[in-house]
Formats: sequence, structure tokens, C-alpha cells
Amino acid sequence: MSKNFTVVIATSLALSTQFQAALSSPTTDPAATEYKGKDALPLVSASATALRAQVTKLSLLAMMSPFTPSAIAGILTAVNESVLPSLVTAALLVTPNKYTKAFHTEINTLSKTTLKEFSALVEEVKLIAKQTDEAKREGKDDKDITKPDLTLSTGRVWDACDRLNDLVAKGVVGFVIRRVEEWRDLVRDAMEEIEEWDPEEGDDFFDDLIGEEGKADEDQQNDDDGDDDDDQDTAALLAHKKATLRFLKPVVQMYSVVVVNRLRITGGISLEPSENIAKLESLMANLQSIPDQVDEAAGALYEDNTDGLIRHMKQVKSHAANAVDILVSPWSTKKDARAKSSTEDKFAMWSKAWVKVLREVTRWLDETPDKA
Repeated sequence: MSKNFTVVIATSLALSTQFQAALSSPTTDPAATEYKGKDALPLVSASATALRAQVTKLSLLAMMSPFTPSAIAGILTAVNESVLPSLVTAALLVTPNKYTKAFHTEINTLSKTTLKEFSALVEEVKLIAKQTDEAKREGKDDKDITKPDLTLSTGRVWDACDRLNDLVAKGVVGFVIRRVEEWRDLVRDAMEEIEEWDPEEGDDFFDDLIGEEGKADEDQQNDDDGDDDDDQDTAALLAHKKATLRFLKPVVQMYSVVVVNRLRITGGISLEPSENIAKLESLMANLQSIPDQVDEAAGALYEDNTDGLIRHMKQVKSHAANAVDILVSPWSTKKDARAKSSTEDKFAMWSKAWVKVLREVTRWLDETPDKA
């Protein structure tokens, strides 16, 4: 290998490591001043697209015979001097206060993944160069060198770049919509599990553990005394199951209405007013908390833990009501003036009816007495 090739390879690996560290501990970047007020997402997309194209050329050259270190060094030099710095600068410009914490984290994570996969590809090229040198010293043709990992490494870089471009294409709001729909589906899945659960089959598992012989005497003794209690417990569990499902239906509906009438709106949502970013942050925090609380409530229901069920259902109610309340007012406009109308919009009118339904289907949470 030539000295220049070795230096370029080492530079690529060092830069990738340094840039990953920079993204792990982001600080104020000098380029931020130059790009202040501009959208950083086009730069993220342009950098990812450029890296994908350069990686494609790099892979083809590394796959061809004879192996040409000078041509490969030329491509890597361009990546080192332009593409990688641009990608990292763009990622650092996607700040939490301008693009939301969640979107910032996603861009940051995907950018680090891209750098990591690019580094793995460079390592593979370095290995091929070493094998080529060894083949030459032994008088062999480098055509005999197998390069299966090169294709896999290239594909991983492509995938990382494509995921970055896909995220940029969706934008902040599209990203939020995807997350909201994922959380809605989690709640829906929990509902389906609760629907399939039969309280009357709850003792079968324990019966199987004890065995027929072990429980025969106990059954004889407790049958008469326990039947009435079992019936009452089962009836209570069925009532709680029905009430829980009745409550979760408007919660699932809320997710869909939020997407259709507040996130997927004509003209999009301006991210320039900081008020809109704050609303998105608060909205996501509340909607993300609901699936976990629903899971906890389901677990309490299965265990006949009424106190736990009520506690977690109240958390679900609180987060759902907060999410709707956050979005009652329309998004602020670029001119820092709230969109106004002589009449309430569709979501605001829907929210009033939804709050009434929520109040009705959660009345049992306040009426159900705690267990002694």
C-alpha cells in the first residue's frame, strides 16, 4: 500500500470516531452562526445522499480487479474533506429547541449509525488492500480475493443513508405522526389482549400446577364455601374488564383524531414559533406515557388489583385529557399570531364532546371503593 493510501484510510477512520464522539456530546458548532434561521434538514439530506453516492463508487472500485489504491484514496479524500464534516455539521444544527428533542435524538442516532457503518466499510477496504499486497508478494492474482463482507458493509451504509433521507422527507411533523400512530397501535394491542382475557379461566394455571391428586381433597372441602366467593370475584373482574375497555375506546379514537385534525393539516405546521415546538414536546410526552400506563393497568386487572387498576387508569385519563387540551387551540402562525376563526374549528368542537364522553366512561374510577 502507498503511504498516501494508508494516511487517507487512517484519516477516514479517525474522523469517523471523532465525529461520533462529537454527536454523543454535542456543543455549539461554529457553523451554527452561519446557518442560524435556516433549515438544517436539506443539508442533512444532501450530505446523506452524497455519502451514499461516494460509497457506491468506493465499493465498485474496491470490488474491481486490479485493486487501485490511488482511485480509492481520491474518493475517501473527498468524503473526509467535505461529506463527513457536512453531515456532522447538519446533525448538530438539528437542535432540540428548534426540531423537538425526539427528532433531534433520531437524527443524532441515525447520523452516528451512518458514521459507524461507514467506518466498518473503510475497515473492509483496508483489509482488501492488505490481502492484495499479500497476494502480490506471493505472485498471486488479486482476482482470487473473496470480498463478501464488502457488499454487506456497503448495504449497511446505504440503509443508514436511506433512513436519514426518509426521516428528513417526513420532517418533524411526519416523524411525530409516525410516533403517535405507533403509540396508538400499542394501546390498541393492549385492548385486544384485554378483550381476549377471560377471568373465569384464571385458576386453570394454578390447578395445573397442583395437579389432580393434590387438589382433590381441597376441592371437596372448599367447593361449597368457595363457589359464591368465586362467582362474586369473577363478576367483579368482568365488570372491571368491561369498564376498562369502554374507557380505552375514546383514548384510541383520540390518537387518530389528533393525527387527522391537528397534525395532518393543509399547509403544514410552522416550526418557527417556539410555542409550536413546546406544544409538540408536551403532546408527545403525554401520548407516549399512555401505552405504558395501559400495560400497567392491564397487569393490575389480571391480578385482580383494583387499586393498581384505578391508579393507572387515572394516569391514562390525565395524559389523554392533557393531550387534547394542548391542541384545543390551533397552531401558531409564522407571524406569531394564533390562527383565528369566527367559529371554533372541527377539533375544538370534537374535543368538547370527547371530554364529556371521557368523563362518563371514567366515572367508575372515582366511584369504585378501594379494597380493604
